[in-house]
Amino acid sequence: MNSDKKIISIMESYKAGLVIAGDNRAEYKRSMFLFVASFTFQAVALLCFFPLLRSLFGTEPSVGGAVRWLGVMVALVAVELSCRWYGHDFDFSGTIVDVTHRLRLNLGEKLKSMPLEKMYRYKTGTLNYVFAVGVEYAVLSMGIVSSIIIQTVIPPAIIIAAAFLVEWRLAAAMLLLFCIAVPVQKWNRTGSSKEKAANAKALSIVESDVLEYVQGLPVLRSANQTGEKSAALQASISHLRKVQAKGILDKTVPTVMMSGIVEIGLVAVLTLGVLMITNGSLSLSAAAALLVIISRFSEPLSLFTSIAQVVDIVDAAFTRIKELLAIENLEVAAPAAMPEAFDIEFDHVFFAYDREEQFALKNVSFTIPAGTLTALVGPSGSGKTTITKMIMRYADPQSGTVKIGGIDLPHISQENLMKNISVVFQDVYLFDDTILNNIRMGNPDASDEQVKDAAKKAFCHAFIRRLPDGYDTQVGDIGGALSGGEKQRISIARAILKDAPIVMLDEPTAALDTESEVAVQKAIDTLVTDKTVIVIAHRLSTVAGAANILVVENGELVEQGNHTALMAGQGRYFSMWSAQQRVKEWNIIGG
Repeated sequence: MNSDKKIISIMESYKAGLVIAGDNRAEYKRSMFLFVASFTFQAVALLCFFPLLRSLFGTEPSVGGAVRWLGVMVALVAVELSCRWYGHDFDFSGTIVDVTHRLRLNLGEKLKSMPLEKMYRYKTGTLNYVFAVGVEYAVLSMGIVSSIIIQTVIPPAIIIAAAFLVEWRLAAAMLLLFCIAVPVQKWNRTGSSKEKAANAKALSIVESDVLEYVQGLPVLRSANQTGEKSAALQASISHLRKVQAKGILDKTVPTVMMSGIVEIGLVAVLTLGVLMITNGSLSLSAAAALLVIISRFSEPLSLFTSIAQVVDIVDAAFTRIKELLAIENLEVAAPAAMPEAFDIEFDHVFFAYDREEQFALKNVSFTIPAGTLTALVGPSGSGKTTITKMIMRYADPQSGTVKIGGIDLPHISQENLMKNISVVFQDVYLFDDTILNNIRMGNPDASDEQVKDAAKKAFCHAFIRRLPDGYDTQVGDIGGALSGGEKQRISIARAILKDAPIVMLDEPTAALDTESEVAVQKAIDTLVTDKTVIVIAHRLSTVAGAANILVVENGELVEQGNHTALMAGQGRYFSMWSAQQRVKEWNIIGG
């Protein structure tokens, strides 16, 4: 948390509103103009008390004059209410709902186009906060906040300026009161801004931890780490409690001080007015008018503290939205191209993850011919997954190039790139929808029959038909209603339906039992026919028949070749193979 966070000014708040309004800037500006006009007419209407009361209680009372001034006041109030009504048209007409919808769409487009490397820096709860609460705070409060800000500034300024024409000493006293309130308000804003930003951050952490807790509840129960024993969730909840407790304390003191300043200051101004009446320097009618105006003057001053709370809630939300939208997309270099061949080439690639000093890939070069099977092997953390991420343009390398069909990836749009790649992960993610719709994600235009045909090729049609609702069965959150092997086969059916020329497999059979592994392997055999296939392998026996095996260690490509050549070389691959064979022999003997 940055303790030197800049406090947003009224003008900055207005500019933030313009940014949020987007294509509806004209409507937002019109709304602000009408609010300014509304509170200007309000202040002028209050100033009419001077001639109105002078007409009634002056040396020469005039009922006709009083009626005329009363009519002027009524007309001004009518214009004020009309301006305020149409000023809120930005809210009531539904424009603000359109702005909210468009902002969420823009954020969604940003998630689609931003580098995945940048997106993974955000916890899920933080993104949930931005899309849900953040957008609500930043947009739906725009009109109300703007109205409060203008009401706090315009009427007091006009009233004080006009009061100098009536009695400069009382006007100077009111101006002094206003000036004293400003530094207290600044102090209040400083504490409020920090508190709102810290509270927003703590809330997003709690939201992320709650989501993680719910998703991992079966594991936590098995480890007896639920409730008070769930350390991460308890820590984030405790942190939120501390942030909220400190925030309440930090904003209570300046709020009480501001209330005291307003009350004491107004009493002092009224006392000065009474003294001036007694010594004859101020007429009774002017004093009565000032009494009415000063009582009205206290309202915007009392809003000083509440405005800080509201503006800083909006500011904290808008700051997170702005940070997300400011992330640079992966640009498509000119000229844009579409690969027609599907061989893959790495040429002296160096890559380090964001904020990491060590390279995850160091001078990696290899070629994968189209239509062949290539295996990536090596210890955990060696760089295998990073290589697959580079092929999907997770991020651009610091140096070197990655090409598909001879085209450097920056020249291929993300949409066209991913049209040509299917991925089957070890940890399958299914959406809480029907099996039919989960498979159809591979090709949204596919018919029901095409979906079922893909399911048959993935050897999951039989178990789907046994389910109570067949293809209309809801898979549950993250596919929780299905077994690991069933989820894996559905993900393969999805990839078969997509029918992309490049297929990447992240050891999809590693965590399965023997029966499920056999079924999944059959499904994979159907999927990879005539494709360029890259498979991450932990069990070397599953890729011994690969056309090419890339051995990766510490981010470097240390060996490559087929199984026979690598075994003959007796290098790193030979050592890994021998170690796995010894484990198998030990298991057989131990069994």
